[in-house]
Amino acid sequence: MNQSPDLLVVGGLVVNDDWSAPATVVVRDGRIVQVIAAGEPIPPTSDDTRVVDATGHLVLPGGVDPHTHIGMSLGDYTTHDGYLEATTAALWGGTTTVVDFAIPTAGQTPLEAVLERRQAAALGVCDAALHACVIDWDDSVPGQLREMAELGVRTVKLFTTYRDVVMADPGTVVRVMKSLRTLGGMAYVHAEANHLVESDQDKAASAGRIDASGHAHTRSELAEVTAVREVLSSAAALDVPVYFVHQSTPAAISEVRRARARGVRAYTETCPHYLTLDDSVYQSESPELYVCCPPLRSASTVAGVVRRTLAREVDTIGSDHCCYTLEQKRADRSDVRVMPNGMPGVETRMPVIFTELVRRRRLPLERFVALTAANPARLNGIHPRKGVIAPGSDADLIIIDPAETRTVTANGLHMATDYSPYEGKSLSGWPSTVIVKGEVLLHQGVLHVAGHRGKALESGPLVQDRLLC
Repeated sequence: MNQSPDLLVVGGLVVNDDWSAPATVVVRDGRIVQVIAAGEPIPPTSDDTRVVDATGHLVLPGGVDPHTHIGMSLGDYTTHDGYLEATTAALWGGTTTVVDFAIPTAGQTPLEAVLERRQAAALGVCDAALHACVIDWDDSVPGQLREMAELGVRTVKLFTTYRDVVMADPGTVVRVMKSLRTLGGMAYVHAEANHLVESDQDKAASAGRIDASGHAHTRSELAEVTAVREVLSSAAALDVPVYFVHQSTPAAISEVRRARARGVRAYTETCPHYLTLDDSVYQSESPELYVCCPPLRSASTVAGVVRRTLAREVDTIGSDHCCYTLEQKRADRSDVRVMPNGMPGVETRMPVIFTELVRRRRLPLERFVALTAANPARLNGIHPRKGVIAPGSDADLIIIDPAETRTVTANGLHMATDYSPYEGKSLSGWPSTVIVKGEVLLHQGVLHVAGHRGKALESGPLVQDRLLC
């Protein structure tokens, strides 16, 4: 090397999704230039080289959260954060790249929504990739999809529920999939059969159980698995990849896995809340805080999702971050058809999963990296720039003391809300140091951020054949 490094991370256990070993990470100009095995000589340093001692700690790729809703307007409600607030909270939780959804508002085209979000991403403190979203089909959509792909947006969200808000009808779903096949893209599907959801909601309303305490009965497991089967049939017939967001049931996960075995390029995402919380919370004093879509399921269903995650049947874990406030969650809690669905979680995603799966269930560290960083990066076309500690990759790193635990309080978090569904929980896996593109932004409980550092990432080819599943 002709130049001294800007940063050395020494003494830690470096963990990727396919190996782990004691090593030194060498950084220059925001990129990783070497990963040197312990005991091997390190390059000469200068007075300007910063050395971070990670002895006794884990050194992981910064988390990639494949599912965030930042400043999202849906129905009568808008989440309470922008890119600055959401990405700041992400850093505190160990996530250094977020993937947000450009969901068109009334009168806005899918392309206009993407262009607006690309500009907003520059206000963040870490990078953001984007998913597009198509609600209605017209003759302009194919051209918009091509232009978005040229901008590096190759994943497109399709909702099969929320009639008259964001739902795409079956014809639109098929037309978008056909277009994505020619563009090298992938459908990201919120899969719930809307006719079954509306039937469930009508029954709940007739029984006087349409308030937050009855939420578990308003969107059945059958609605989820039915929609998954229908979408998988289309994906198989069209030979187009499909990714199912926030799967909450073992049956839905198994449908995807069986399709994959038949050669369908189908992928499963689940979320921390579907691995750790169950529908008993709807009988608490504040059931509205846990209203999300799909709902939290029974304890036995949660256990089944955990088993499938440990059995490598889940590809990614996203937060499904929706930063509503207590006031917003409580305003229409008497009717879950109207109140905002979703929970804040971009900051707690990685600690919740580290605690539940690594500490309690002995999930291998390599698999933790796959679920929270490497696979999300691959499936969004930003690997190996993100999600891996390797020469040429962005120097996005987190350092974790696996023995440290913290108790969650809303006041102690950094999301733009005043509650957390994990209030009072003791969690491990919090980063002591967060490095973004070679800069130490978080260290020993202090965030050092001056100005905006984020940018909208362009997605390259979606890597689907090297998932470590």
